[in-house]
Amino acid sequence: MTELAEFFTALPAAFVAASTLLGLVVGSFLNVVIHRLPKMLELGWQQQCAELAGKPLPATKPYNLLAPRSACPHCGHAIGALENIPVISYLVLRGRCKSCRAPISMRYPAVELLSGLACGYAAWHFGFGLPALAALVFIWALIALTFIDIDTQLLPDNITLPLLWLGLLLNLNHAFVPLPDAVIGAIAGYLALWSVYWLFKLLTGKEGMGYGDFKLLAAIGAWLGWQMLPLVILLSSVVGAVVGIAMMIAAKRGRDIPIPFGPYLAGGGLIALLWGNALTHSYLQLFATP
Repeated sequence: MTELAEFFTALPAAFVAASTLLGLVVGSFLNVVIHRLPKMLELGWQQQCAELAGKPLPATKPYNLLAPRSACPHCGHAIGALENIPVISYLVLRGRCKSCRAPISMRYPAVELLSGLACGYAAWHFGFGLPALAALVFIWALIALTFIDIDTQLLPDNITLPLLWLGLLLNLNHAFVPLPDAVIGAIAGYLALWSVYWLFKLLTGKEGMGYGDFKLLAAIGAWLGWQMLPLVILLSSVVGAVVGIAMMIAAKRGRDIPIPFGPYLAGGGLIALLWGNALTHSYLQLFATP
């Protein structure tokens, strides 16, 4: 392990390449998480409701992140190892199932590429060490949460809460910020959106966001500290407003149709992770006394 660390420290390009490759591979697994985790949660909720009603559901085949084996949703063709190589398999198959030639969603290689490129950049940005390795995990969690929220408007506790605790644990050793800043960041992140939620509900009688958004911002605060929260909220709000207005105009969506806020929080968190200090410094320089 020490030799590997010395190798990556001496050859930063090798660490970037390895991180990119790892990001592509994990990105393929993230596609499974994005597709299956909401269904797993739904099955769990159904089972709990049935048990409370005294009518347990009949036994079914295991359904989790590992089983059953991935298959084409159109023909049931089991996807082999050579058909599951990140990005490359999609290009070789020309975006179609090997068996029935049904189209494969562009999302799968897009998630893989996003994961690979983001991980490669994080490796280059931080260099080999704990912050870089932690950043990879942060990126993977944000990608999974983004696409799950887009699909289901859910931000599962299965991801947000471990992400929060992991951020606090990492900052015991000042991976990104001192522990007091991380603790305050987690508290402030949750309370900031919690306050907005209740203010909006009192004024309109409607729920403007979900509790998952509170937990995600708390997790981001636990990783990056309370000082980054204003930047994260600003970035996510601006992007969310622009995208939301564009979607309403382009697709003629009504104002009452909910738009998930999680992807914008995740985007703001990623930007703050990689460029937060530089952006904050540039902003303060604008108002610095000459």
